[in-house]
Amino acid sequence: MPPSISPADTAWLLISTALVLMMTPALGFFYGGMVRAKNALNTLMMSFSALGFVGLAWAFFGYSVAFGHASRWCGGGEYFFLRGVGLEAQGTIPHVLFFAYQGTFAIITAALISGAVVERMRFGPYIAFIALWSLVVYAPIAHWVWGGGWLGKLGALDFAGGTVVHINAASAAFVCAMVVGARKDYARQAILPQNVPFTLLGAGLLWLGWFGFNAGSALGANRSAALAFVNTMLAPTATLVVWTLLDLTRTKKATAIGAASGIVVGLVAITPAAGFISPLSSIVLGAIAAVPSYFALLYRARTRLDDSLDVIAAHGVGGIVGALLTGVLAQKLWNGGAGNGALYGDVRQLGVQAIAIIATIIYSVAGTFVIVKLLSLVTNLRAETRDEGMGLDFSQHGEEAYSRGEGAILLLDGRTE
Repeated sequence: MPPSISPADTAWLLISTALVLMMTPALGFFYGGMVRAKNALNTLMMSFSALGFVGLAWAFFGYSVAFGHASRWCGGGEYFFLRGVGLEAQGTIPHVLFFAYQGTFAIITAALISGAVVERMRFGPYIAFIALWSLVVYAPIAHWVWGGGWLGKLGALDFAGGTVVHINAASAAFVCAMVVGARKDYARQAILPQNVPFTLLGAGLLWLGWFGFNAGSALGANRSAALAFVNTMLAPTATLVVWTLLDLTRTKKATAIGAASGIVVGLVAITPAAGFISPLSSIVLGAIAAVPSYFALLYRARTRLDDSLDVIAAHGVGGIVGALLTGVLAQKLWNGGAGNGALYGDVRQLGVQAIAIIATIIYSVAGTFVIVKLLSLVTNLRAETRDEGMGLDFSQHGEEAYSRGEGAILLLDGRTE
């Protein structure tokens, strides 16, 4: 008997798809508040552009590469240009809805990379990069874990994207930051955030969207979704508390940027584990995740690596900690038989998680390096020094986030007075 479509599951996935899509503009505000005013609009556009360029790449080719059935390593071409993606059931939801939901993951993953190269990468090469990267790097790794590929068959646990999304994006961010190079005034002068409330707004909207990201990954309105939902609420609360206490201990000040960063790190860390561990374990996971990411961020600031908005510390370190702790804290009692972690008797699961992490890093680093090097052969990746000094809002978009000509009146013939 063919599978039937569940109205409840479909309704939940419709909501979840909208929530995850919202995360990309939310990321723009989270990132945009932390850059200088002259680059605020460009930073927002780096996120918003992913909605279009990665979204189309996913529809034309990416979905088939990720969820086609060619091999353990890569999907085939059966779904190119959405051929065969219709209203038939995919599990208990329409196939076309499953495609759309997974597409929002591809979009946000590519957008995350922008945080490592803001304020100096030219916009044209950037959008070419994220479109190519989503096909060459993201889609194959998604196939490995979720599309019937070798890591899924090995038993790797990644409920909503610890490896596929966060470790993958952070690995790519590292390569991009190294190849594009540091900002011209990095480590020479203080680079201060232009709008901290924007960053807090972005963090809050990301947390809201993350309920769709994690609980939606259950692909239904079911017990697994409920567990993932609750864990997505609890883990960041613990990370936020620990991060704030670390701030107070170190500087005697609880910073708003620190609070926003702690929330995001907690969300990143719980992503691979959301549907596999108990609520109490999610609090433990969130608390533990704060520590390595906090000190990784402090260490990076003392190096020559200009990962502008600390994608590596938040998404790389947070994702690795979350993926490893999934292999420790997973519990059959809560996850419907998906498997136990090392704490509950299956030490092998921790090893499988480590293999998934290492494989993701190696492939993402290699694939990203090839893409950026090929692009660098045909175009300049970074803005000219003069344009960087002026700000990328004007040089790349011909617009500004904030008008510098206060009191000027624009006349119909284009003159001002």
